[in-house]
Amino acid sequence: MTPNAWTRWPSPEALARVGISQPRRMLGWAVRGLVIGMLLWGAFTSNRVPLWGAVAAGAGVLVAAAAAWGFFRTTLAHRLVPSLALIALLLGLAVAAQATGFRVPALVIWCGCAVAALERLPVAAALPVTSIALAAYAAVNDDVWLTTAATTAGLALAGYVLRLDAEARGSAQRLLAQERAARAAEAESAALAERARIAREIHDVLAHSLSAQMVHLEAARLLIERGADREQILDRVVAARAMARDGLDETRQALSALRGELTPLEDYLTELVGANDGAEVTVSGERRRLPAEASQAVRRVAQEALTNARKHAPGAKVRLRLEYGEDQVTLDVRDTGGTPGDLTASGGGYGLLGMRERAELLGGSLEAGPHEEGFAVTLKVPA
Repeated sequence: MTPNAWTRWPSPEALARVGISQPRRMLGWAVRGLVIGMLLWGAFTSNRVPLWGAVAAGAGVLVAAAAAWGFFRTTLAHRLVPSLALIALLLGLAVAAQATGFRVPALVIWCGCAVAALERLPVAAALPVTSIALAAYAAVNDDVWLTTAATTAGLALAGYVLRLDAEARGSAQRLLAQERAARAAEAESAALAERARIAREIHDVLAHSLSAQMVHLEAARLLIERGADREQILDRVVAARAMARDGLDETRQALSALRGELTPLEDYLTELVGANDGAEVTVSGERRRLPAEASQAVRRVAQEALTNARKHAPGAKVRLRLEYGEDQVTLDVRDTGGTPGDLTASGGGYGLLGMRERAELLGGSLEAGPHEEGFAVTLKVPA
């Protein structure tokens, strides 16, 4: 036994009787009632005891019950000195009972102290208390020595078994509490992840929609400054209005994605390039349904890449290639380059930073940069 095991208290969960089944609780109360009944029976049925002696014995039983209750409370709080003081009081009451002729109550108190000390006190304190209680019991017991030895050994074993049982129950309660805490933390983590996903979807939709609108509105401003005719300006304003309408549609799509109601990815990309002149899409590999996060990443990157192409290389042809691999899906978006548009200086907005963040959150990667013809964006996500 390690030094710590000698001085370690039983766990609070073990001493608090938490997790005890209803039948065991009823059995415990039955045993307590039996002990109190034996004490009272021994106090009031002893021969040659006057009335005042019986009253004093009854008061002693009440004091013993109060001391036992206090012992259980102080051991629950791991207070060694008060616990030892209370059990010493009980042993003293047993000695007084034996000296005044109340043998049965004395034997019951000694046996109870021996078992309770082993069950609830640190081993270093329990062994002396149990030894004293069992020695006193053996000294006054009238049975043959073999019976007395068997009884004392049985009492010591019962106290130790009760201690082991309480520790096992306490460990089970601690594990249960840890499991509940882990489940609560997991639920909180899932809720936070879902909130982050919703925030990311809303942010991506707004970033794409507002960026597209900004392209057309900025173009309208430049046309006004250059004195362009009314039709050219009106075309840009109408295009901005169309982008706003598309933004509403994308918001509805994002809500559908959050509900798990996504349209097939290939159909979505086909519709996306259909709304952009000079864009085309090809799909290779074995088509399959992707997880919602991976599918949304591909959709948002395709949207952002097409927006950037319109913004920085107007009129360039854009090729989208979606490839299904064994354990990942790859989206490659390339444009043929062209003369930088009037809106190139308006900034990148959310752009590549947002796309790269989305890919990394999924354990994937995003590469973007010039190639031999124009600009290329390559997304890889596990799927």
